Amino acid sequence: MDSPTKQMKTFVEVRGAHQNNLGDVNVDIPRDAFVVFTGVSGSGKSSLAFGTIYAEAQRRYFETIAPYARRLIAQLPAPHVGEIRGLPPAVALQQRRGEPTSRSSVGTLTTLSNSLRMLFSRAGDYPEGTTEFLDSDAFSANTQAGACPTCHGIGVVHSVSESSLVPDDSLSIKEGAVAAWPGAWQGKNYRDILAVLGYDVNKPWKKLSAKDREWILFTKEKPVVTVHAEREAHRIQRPYQGTYMSAAVYVMHTFATTDSATLRKRVARFMDTANCLDCKGKRLKPESLAVKFHGYDIAELAQMPLAELRKVLGAVVEKSTTSRSKASTKQCSRSEAATLIVDDLIDRIDLVNQLGLDYLSMDRAISTLSAGELQRLRLTTLLRSGLLGVIYVLDEPSAGLHPADTESLLNVLMQLKDAGNSLFVVDHEMDLVRKADWIVDIGPGAGDAGGSLIYSGLVPGLAKVEDSITRRYLFDGANSASNGNKIRKPRVPSTWMKMRNINRHNLNDLSVEIPLGVLTVVTGVSGSGKSTLVSGVLADTLNERLGMNVENEADEREEEESEDAEQDNGQLASVEGIESIRRLVCVNQKPIGRTPRSNLATYTGLFDFIRKRYATTPEAKARGYTAGRFSFNVSGGRCTTCEGEGFVSIELLFLPSVYAPCSTCHGARYNEETLQVTYRDKTIAQVLDMTVDSASEFFTDLPAVTRSLSALRDVGLGYLRLGQPATELSGGEAQRVKLATELQREQHGTTCYLLDEPTTGLHPDDVAKLMKQLHALVDAGNTVIVVEHDMDVVTSADWVIDLGPGAGKDGGNVVAVGLPKDVAKVSGSRTAEYIARRLNSNRRS
Repeated sequence: MDSPTKQMKTFVEVRGAHQNNLGDVNVDIPRDAFVVFTGVSGSGKSSLAFGTIYAEAQRRYFETIAPYARRLIAQLPAPHVGEIRGLPPAVALQQRRGEPTSRSSVGTLTTLSNSLRMLFSRAGDYPEGTTEFLDSDAFSANTQAGACPTCHGIGVVHSVSESSLVPDDSLSIKEGAVAAWPGAWQGKNYRDILAVLGYDVNKPWKKLSAKDREWILFTKEKPVVTVHAEREAHRIQRPYQGTYMSAAVYVMHTFATTDSATLRKRVARFMDTANCLDCKGKRLKPESLAVKFHGYDIAELAQMPLAELRKVLGAVVEKSTTSRSKASTKQCSRSEAATLIVDDLIDRIDLVNQLGLDYLSMDRAISTLSAGELQRLRLTTLLRSGLLGVIYVLDEPSAGLHPADTESLLNVLMQLKDAGNSLFVVDHEMDLVRKADWIVDIGPGAGDAGGSLIYSGLVPGLAKVEDSITRRYLFDGANSASNGNKIRKPRVPSTWMKMRNINRHNLNDLSVEIPLGVLTVVTGVSGSGKSTLVSGVLADTLNERLGMNVENEADEREEEESEDAEQDNGQLASVEGIESIRRLVCVNQKPIGRTPRSNLATYTGLFDFIRKRYATTPEAKARGYTAGRFSFNVSGGRCTTCEGEGFVSIELLFLPSVYAPCSTCHGARYNEETLQVTYRDKTIAQVLDMTVDSASEFFTDLPAVTRSLSALRDVGLGYLRLGQPATELSGGEAQRVKLATELQREQHGTTCYLLDEPTTGLHPDDVAKLMKQLHALVDAGNTVIVVEHDMDVVTSADWVIDLGPGAGKDGGNVVAVGLPKDVAKVSGSRTAEYIARRLNSNRRS
């Protein structure tokens, strides 16, 4: 029998790869094959696939462009590799970390909207008497030519009223009746100004005259007065000139101009939001909506689920075929244009539907999509590219997918390969790995303990490699959720939380009971309504009921809400049985920061203790340095060129901007004087370059730092660097950073934790570490509710809620509830067969 190497024709030959933690890796990877890169999280597989192979292909592409353009990218670092032979052009599909805008939609991402606009422009039915066709831009709410002038293409209008600005009219102004005003000093300033102007700030709001209430809330005047603030024993108060701003002016001005998403969301609470009366929420000008296509305006087609839109367009094709012979020459011309555009639309919609996304509509906001939905939509653009002979480097395409959806993903990947391309896929999904032609396993561990080539060859050959951690899960039937943990019996709920009248997205008048004091997993196919139920309705409802006892790890530390977050709040559910919950923690996959300035050390708070320790060193004391000197967020100790980011943004004209190491500090973030101060022979920059694992060994004398580092290691993040930019973290890593920050707290047993697909991007071995921590939270008396597709997690739960049976309008129902073994027997559940398969595998192993 031929060796695995001989069975493959051509190879990408990598020699001397030492990017990041790779240790001089030499490997031959076959072309025209489906190759999967495996290894525990942080092992170095992405450094090989993306940081080395794709980066070198990108560098070679840049060398072919004009010299003028090359000057702009001269600062881009080349990958650390000796040489790569046999490397064709490469295209990458990575997990995007950026936040979408409120105008990003399924249609704009897939460019389906472009074709639909062209259809209405060239082949739409215009009102009688129209002499000129509208340009396609006139059918886009994102352009001045098409946007409704009243709502500016958003579809909703915001206004303020007395009831929205003053929620409780029994309070006086001094007691905070005008809740819309800012907090702290600025709000007190407005109240003091009103007192100076002669208004009674101690009288209940409802007892003030209508004239006074109108002026206080809505005046556009901005009087300036001298304010003599009330004396406080510990502060010296001096008179100052204060400028008044009414509550309405403050709210509307802040909402329109602030760059702070958190502040924008706060003031949105004091606004009334309704559909625009002029466009009826359709976002377009009247003349654009007047153009029809077979009786529909463009907004109506964009609102249809793609499955329904496909039927409408299919009927159009059949009708046009039978009527074409009777049409005039002008009508034939328009008919031919319509047929061409409709055929193209149908082909592209079929690709999306093939990936199980036929329940989405073109106008569905990107911010409301799950990670799995987003990944599959991006895949459709690759299928339409028509490229031949390239390497597609994919970053965990199965992330966030239900096992049933993974099968359709495999079909699409095979289409890319069969078209004459190579697939280099980084993934942890063992079912996907088993279908690969070739496997490259990197490890054995993460960070400094990884970076070695464990195996490269046909998949069955990995079974003989004892050093491979992946092997245990691929061949030995190891269960990631129970590996290393004791076998558990299902816990008995302490009580039940009953939710009624749930209405949001595809959840229609849903009722569900969720046990407290146990680990509950909510599952179902992608788009079935899981995230809507848990991260949407349940989180919002408990937020409302618990008030100030809510802590959202994402919101507390970073302003990361999408622009239209305030528009996504649907009706709250009625809820009973939550008396035992004193605190709510929502941990989601939103980024922990938007720029390289945000990193692991600053988010968790451990960097504060490290800076203070450096300030106590003899050298720092001799120079008069305080802890602030070792902050890269303030001037003094940071590099003045990059202002402490360590990177500079490079504009690439028609290409996306990229970050490159600062030419002055070379990524160190600090100036030379600051770097002359060391602690145990390490500079502050070298500490930021440490992994969590190595830092744990280094800072054994700092208990506060050790506690934070231990929590990060417990959730499988020991391989991350302390100064790793937030922009480099996946959604799953960001979520685990937030969870680790929470695990540092003292547990009181009255907290409800909501997590949305926390195993995203995790190797099965790292899932085991994560599950150990989640079970520990439950053992401490807390409630953990998880949205998850990983069958190992589902089978280790105390209770399972399965939504479905399908996606979109075919989902949103409770299909099955109960113990995992009971849900596995429900015939109407698409999840049941996969639970049963996993349970059977557990028994065999």
